[in-house]
Amino acid sequence: MRTIGLIGSGQIGGTVARLAIDAGYDVVLSNRRGPETLKGLADELGPHARAGTTAEAATAGDLVVVTVPLAAVDQIPAEPLRGTVVIDTCNYYPQRDGEIPELEGESTTTSANRVWARRMALRARIVAQWRADLATRPARLCSAARELLTWGRQRGGD
Repeated sequence: MRTIGLIGSGQIGGTVARLAIDAGYDVVLSNRRGPETLKGLADELGPHARAGTTAEAATAGDLVVVTVPLAAVDQIPAEPLRGTVVIDTCNYYPQRDGEIPELEGESTTTSANRVWARRMALRARIVAQWRADLATRPARLCSAARELLTWGRQRGGD
């Protein structure tokens, strides 16, 4: 594994990108606004980072980290993720995502059900969903990202 694709490049995605580059990986950054909005971040990260479309990040990544608001999950291109290992960080925040009735009832306690159902339909291989509090606790996010990178190396990465 040499390249990590990031679909979503906010706080979590940007932190994972920095840690991945520090660990020797290349990254492809993307967001729904387009690669031109990520030029500054890619330049800041250096020669091992480039900005692309979400489809380019999905295709280029040996591993793809999806880190978008839950309401944006349906905008992620499906076909490029087919067969890909996906780390999904999506979490449901009604104040940000709008109320999703099936996630408000007692029968569904997490956004994972909706997100995982979509990923399974794509035949992507989901290996984890990170907890929402990682985004607000940088030390925990860094620790989780390091575990992710170690996991990748143990499964055939350099």
